[in-house]
Amino acid sequence: MVKLNRIYTRTGDTGETGLVDGSRVSKADARLQAMGDVDEANSAIGVAIAGLTDADVRAQLTRIQNDLFDLGADLATPGEDFSPSEMVLRIVPAQVARLEVEIDALNANVPPLTSFVLPGGAAAALHLARAIVRRAERSVVAMGPAANPQALAYINRLSDFLFVASRAVNQLAGGDVLWVAGANR
Repeated sequence: MVKLNRIYTRTGDTGETGLVDGSRVSKADARLQAMGDVDEANSAIGVAIAGLTDADVRAQLTRIQNDLFDLGADLATPGEDFSPSEMVLRIVPAQVARLEVEIDALNANVPPLTSFVLPGGAAAALHLARAIVRRAERSVVAMGPAANPQALAYINRLSDFLFVASRAVNQLAGGDVLWVAGANR
């Protein structure tokens, strides 16, 4: 259980921050970039949730927000052993598999793609969240072998989920916004 009595600690005033194991790293470290991008993605998902009426997608995204806090804890835990334990929170294969099941279920209810989809329509906030998740994925990749492979798989699958969820939301609102190649030449 997390208990914060005081929000500011002044320990980051020198440009460093603490990790789960007590070590300190620069706030410019690749690990911190990944953690910040995941946090931004989580916030963007929160904005998307606020504008959605589909209860199922809202519930899925709320679970994902919780997973993203797990992912943040995973990224904040240095080490080469990516096994979860009582004291170490790691992204696990079951979290990745759940996303895949949800992607498949959502995708079954949208028509096959016949064009690239523009990031717009009723699901514009989901498209923005997807783009931010893609940046977070690049940041996790930049961590190299310091990143849990399951964390990388999760963030990769999450962008797929957000794409398919955006299609499902737009389908309920009249369909995807489609790219028309060369339309403005």
